[in-house]
Amino acid sequence: MSDVADVQALVVVDVQTAFFTGEGAVPAARPVREAIEGMLRRARERGVLVVHLQNDGPEGADDEAGTSGWELALPVVASDREVVVRKKRDDGFEGTPLGGVLVAAGVKGIAVCGVMSEMCVSATARTALARGYRVVLPHDAHATYDAPAAEGISDTVPAATVSRVAEWALGDEVEIVARAADVSFGEAG
Repeated sequence: MSDVADVQALVVVDVQTAFFTGEGAVPAARPVREAIEGMLRRARERGVLVVHLQNDGPEGADDEAGTSGWELALPVVASDREVVVRKKRDDGFEGTPLGGVLVAAGVKGIAVCGVMSEMCVSATARTALARGYRVVLPHDAHATYDAPAAEGISDTVPAATVSRVAEWALGDEVEIVARAADVSFGEAG
């Protein structure tokens, strides 16, 4: 795990009300939200690019487009340095303008946070790595649900373990920092 990270953009993945409020919230919703809010505040203060990915879930899903669960859980500040990118797939780059937004801003390194650790966070981080970005993943700023028990395979796997395994599965190119508070933001080059 790295100690400090200096990146030029913050990518906030699927921080939507369905996953952060009520009975459907991920188990670590409150501390993860607080960690992300801290990063958002620092990114805005430094004037770096902030991209909010918003998942358009299918009909009937908790994050179905246009429903209350689909709404972003954190306010977006209207600015040319803060954008919302809607997506339909786990990977925030697939079928979206995310790649072009990062290139246009001159970004070389990103911090990724949000939900779900093993799905959208991981897929977006993996593609960013494949595209040559430096990717920083703060451990306390991403989360998921418990993996349900599977008969003959395992008991329930706690959400915190699922999130840690998702980090590990990204390999040694991703930079894991223990705390979102350790992520710093610098100018794009």
